[in-house]
Amino acid sequence: MSKEALFDIISSLSGLIPLMALIYNFKNLDRIFKLIGVFFILAALADLLQWLLPYWHFSNIWIVHIFVMVNIVIFCIVYYRAFVSSLNKKVSLILSAAALVAGLYSCKDIFEYPTVSNTASSIVFIVLSLLLFFQLLTRQEFVHIEKQGLFWFNAAVLFYFSINIFLFMLIAMIPLHERPSYYIINNITNIIANLLYTIALLCRPQKTT
Repeated sequence: MSKEALFDIISSLSGLIPLMALIYNFKNLDRIFKLIGVFFILAALADLLQWLLPYWHFSNIWIVHIFVMVNIVIFCIVYYRAFVSSLNKKVSLILSAAALVAGLYSCKDIFEYPTVSNTASSIVFIVLSLLLFFQLLTRQEFVHIEKQGLFWFNAAVLFYFSINIFLFMLIAMIPLHERPSYYIINNITNIIANLLYTIALLCRPQKTT
Protein backbone atom coordinates (compact mmCIF):
# COMPACT_ATOMS: atom_id res chain seq x y z
CA MET A 1 0.00 0.00 0.00
CA SER A 2 1.34 3.44 -0.93
CA LYS A 3 1.72 6.16 1.68
CA GLU A 4 -0.86 8.22 -0.23
CA ALA A 5 -3.46 5.45 0.09
CA LEU A 6 -2.55 4.94 3.75
CA PHE A 7 -3.09 8.62 4.58
CA ASP A 8 -6.38 8.54 2.66
CA ILE A 9 -7.61 5.73 4.91
CA ILE A 10 -6.32 7.30 8.14
CA SER A 11 -7.84 10.67 7.19
CA SER A 12 -11.25 9.13 6.53
CA LEU A 13 -11.17 7.05 9.71
CA SER A 14 -10.16 10.10 11.76
CA GLY A 15 -13.63 11.47 11.06
CA LEU A 16 -15.00 8.79 13.41
CA ILE A 17 -13.16 10.27 16.40
CA PRO A 18 -15.35 13.42 16.62
CA LEU A 19 -18.41 11.18 16.24
CA MET A 20 -17.36 9.15 19.26
CA ALA A 21 -16.85 12.39 21.21
CA LEU A 22 -20.30 13.55 20.08
CA ILE A 23 -21.94 10.38 21.38
CA TYR A 24 -19.96 10.42 24.64
CA ASN A 25 -20.64 14.08 25.52
CA PHE A 26 -23.97 14.64 23.74
CA LYS A 27 -25.96 15.46 26.89
CA ASN A 28 -23.56 18.29 27.74
CA LEU A 29 -23.60 19.92 24.31
CA ASP A 30 -25.45 23.14 23.54
CA ARG A 31 -27.36 23.90 20.34
CA ILE A 32 -24.28 25.07 18.47
CA PHE A 33 -22.33 21.90 19.18
CA LYS A 34 -25.28 19.64 18.43
CA LEU A 35 -25.38 21.30 15.01
CA ILE A 36 -21.63 20.72 14.67
CA GLY A 37 -22.37 17.10 15.56
CA VAL A 38 -24.84 16.92 12.66
CA PHE A 39 -22.05 18.18 10.40
CA PHE A 40 -19.77 15.31 11.45
CA ILE A 41 -22.51 12.75 10.85
CA LEU A 42 -22.94 14.12 7.32
CA ALA A 43 -19.15 14.24 6.88
CA ALA A 44 -18.89 10.54 7.80
CA LEU A 45 -21.62 9.67 5.29
CA ALA A 46 -19.87 11.73 2.60
CA ASP A 47 -16.57 9.94 3.30
CA LEU A 48 -18.31 6.58 3.07
CA LEU A 49 -19.86 7.48 -0.28
CA GLN A 50 -16.52 8.74 -1.60
CA TRP A 51 -15.07 5.30 -0.90
CA LEU A 52 -18.04 3.28 -2.19
CA LEU A 53 -18.82 5.10 -5.45
CA PRO A 54 -15.46 4.34 -7.18
CA TYR A 55 -15.87 0.73 -6.03
CA TRP A 56 -19.21 0.73 -7.88
CA HIS A 57 -17.51 2.41 -10.89
CA PHE A 58 -19.15 5.82 -10.35
CA SER A 59 -17.51 9.21 -10.01
CA ASN A 60 -17.39 10.55 -6.45
CA ILE A 61 -16.44 14.17 -7.26
CA TRP A 62 -20.06 15.33 -7.14
CA ILE A 63 -20.14 14.30 -3.48
CA VAL A 64 -17.33 16.79 -2.82
CA HIS A 65 -19.37 19.55 -4.51
CA ILE A 66 -22.41 18.84 -2.35
CA PHE A 67 -20.37 18.49 0.83
CA VAL A 68 -18.64 21.84 0.30
CA MET A 69 -22.05 23.54 0.13
CA VAL A 70 -23.31 21.63 3.20
CA ASN A 71 -20.12 22.74 4.98
CA ILE A 72 -20.78 26.37 4.05
CA VAL A 73 -24.41 26.31 5.25
CA ILE A 74 -23.75 24.56 8.58
CA PHE A 75 -20.64 26.55 9.47
CA CYS A 76 -22.45 29.77 8.54
CA ILE A 77 -25.16 28.93 11.08
CA VAL A 78 -22.54 28.00 13.68
CA TYR A 79 -20.67 31.28 13.29
CA TYR A 80 -23.87 33.31 13.12
CA ARG A 81 -24.94 31.86 16.48
CA ALA A 82 -21.48 32.15 17.99
CA PHE A 83 -21.03 35.83 17.16
CA VAL A 84 -22.27 38.41 19.66
CA SER A 85 -21.88 41.46 17.43
CA SER A 86 -24.71 42.08 14.97
CA LEU A 87 -22.10 43.32 12.47
CA ASN A 88 -20.22 40.01 12.63
CA LYS A 89 -23.49 38.13 12.24
CA LYS A 90 -24.20 40.10 9.05
CA VAL A 91 -20.66 39.51 7.80
CA SER A 92 -21.06 35.76 8.33
CA LEU A 93 -24.30 35.75 6.31
CA ILE A 94 -22.92 37.88 3.47
CA LEU A 95 -19.63 36.01 3.10
CA SER A 96 -21.29 32.59 3.37
CA ALA A 97 -23.88 33.58 0.77
CA ALA A 98 -21.05 34.58 -1.59
CA ALA A 99 -19.30 31.25 -0.99
CA LEU A 100 -22.56 29.40 -1.59
CA VAL A 101 -22.97 31.21 -4.92
CA ALA A 102 -19.43 30.12 -5.80
CA GLY A 103 -20.41 26.56 -4.85
CA LEU A 104 -23.45 26.64 -7.08
CA TYR A 105 -21.31 28.04 -9.90
CA SER A 106 -18.85 25.17 -9.47
CA CYS A 107 -21.68 22.68 -9.91
CA LYS A 108 -21.76 23.45 -13.64
CA ASP A 109 -18.68 21.20 -13.76
CA ILE A 110 -20.07 18.65 -11.31
CA PHE A 111 -17.50 16.00 -12.26
CA GLU A 112 -14.50 18.34 -11.90
CA TYR A 113 -12.81 19.12 -8.59
CA PRO A 114 -14.59 22.15 -7.00
CA THR A 115 -11.57 24.46 -6.92
CA VAL A 116 -13.63 27.66 -6.94
CA SER A 117 -16.03 26.72 -4.14
CA ASN A 118 -13.30 25.21 -1.97
CA THR A 119 -11.16 28.31 -2.35
CA ALA A 120 -14.10 30.64 -1.69
CA SER A 121 -15.20 28.74 1.41
CA SER A 122 -11.59 28.71 2.69
CA ILE A 123 -11.37 32.50 2.42
CA VAL A 124 -14.73 32.91 4.18
CA PHE A 125 -13.90 30.59 7.07
CA ILE A 126 -10.43 32.05 7.57
CA VAL A 127 -12.03 35.49 7.95
CA LEU A 128 -14.83 34.26 10.22
CA SER A 129 -12.47 32.24 12.41
CA LEU A 130 -10.22 35.28 12.90
CA LEU A 131 -13.26 37.39 13.84
CA LEU A 132 -14.39 34.77 16.34
CA PHE A 133 -10.91 34.55 17.88
CA PHE A 134 -10.99 38.32 18.35
CA GLN A 135 -14.38 37.99 20.08
CA LEU A 136 -13.17 35.17 22.33
CA LEU A 137 -9.98 36.98 23.30
CA THR A 138 -11.63 40.32 24.08
CA ARG A 139 -14.51 39.14 26.27
CA GLN A 140 -15.15 41.26 29.35
CA GLU A 141 -15.86 38.36 31.71
CA PHE A 142 -13.14 35.96 32.83
CA VAL A 143 -13.21 32.52 31.22
CA HIS A 144 -10.73 29.69 30.80
CA ILE A 145 -10.52 30.00 27.03
CA GLU A 146 -8.75 26.64 26.68
CA LYS A 147 -11.84 25.00 28.18
CA GLN A 148 -14.19 26.61 25.67
CA GLY A 149 -15.41 24.29 22.92
CA LEU A 150 -15.69 27.19 20.48
CA PHE A 151 -11.99 27.96 20.94
CA TRP A 152 -10.96 24.46 19.81
CA PHE A 153 -13.57 24.33 17.04
CA ASN A 154 -12.38 27.68 15.72
CA ALA A 155 -8.73 26.63 15.95
CA ALA A 156 -9.54 23.56 13.83
CA VAL A 157 -11.33 25.68 11.22
CA LEU A 158 -8.51 28.22 10.96
CA PHE A 159 -5.83 25.52 10.89
CA TYR A 160 -7.53 23.41 8.21
CA PHE A 161 -8.56 26.13 5.80
CA SER A 162 -5.48 28.37 6.12
CA ILE A 163 -3.18 25.47 5.24
CA ASN A 164 -5.34 23.96 2.50
CA ILE A 165 -6.39 27.15 0.70
CA PHE A 166 -3.36 27.10 -1.60
CA LEU A 167 -3.85 23.42 -2.33
CA PHE A 168 -7.49 24.10 -3.24
CA MET A 169 -6.44 26.98 -5.48
CA LEU A 170 -3.74 25.06 -7.34
CA ILE A 171 -5.00 21.45 -7.40
CA ALA A 172 -6.56 21.83 -10.86
CA MET A 173 -3.17 22.84 -12.28
CA ILE A 174 -1.44 19.75 -10.92
CA PRO A 175 -1.32 16.71 -13.26
CA LEU A 176 -3.74 13.96 -12.22
CA HIS A 177 -1.02 11.39 -11.55
CA GLU A 178 0.76 13.80 -9.17
CA ARG A 179 -2.30 14.93 -7.19
CA PRO A 180 -2.27 12.09 -4.60
CA SER A 181 1.20 13.19 -3.44
CA TYR A 182 0.02 16.76 -2.91
CA TYR A 183 -3.28 15.67 -1.38
CA ILE A 184 -1.35 14.21 1.56
CA ILE A 185 -1.29 17.81 2.82
CA ASN A 186 -5.08 17.78 3.01
CA ASN A 187 -5.13 14.37 4.68
CA ILE A 188 -2.65 15.36 7.40
CA THR A 189 -4.41 18.64 8.17
CA ASN A 190 -7.76 16.83 8.19
CA ILE A 191 -6.47 14.34 10.78
CA ILE A 192 -5.17 17.13 13.03
CA ALA A 193 -8.35 19.19 12.57
CA ASN A 194 -10.49 16.19 13.53
CA LEU A 195 -8.48 15.83 16.74
CA LEU A 196 -9.11 19.52 17.51
CA TYR A 197 -12.81 19.08 16.73
CA THR A 198 -12.84 16.13 19.12
CA ILE A 199 -11.44 18.29 21.93
CA ALA A 200 -14.13 20.88 21.14
CA LEU A 201 -16.90 18.29 21.38
CA LEU A 202 -15.55 16.98 24.69
CA CYS A 203 -15.58 20.42 26.33
CA ARG A 204 -18.39 21.23 28.73
CA PRO A 205 -20.03 24.66 29.04
CA GLN A 206 -17.99 26.88 31.36
CA LYS A 207 -19.41 29.32 33.86
CA THR A 208 -18.22 32.90 33.55
CA THR A 209 -17.14 35.07 36.49
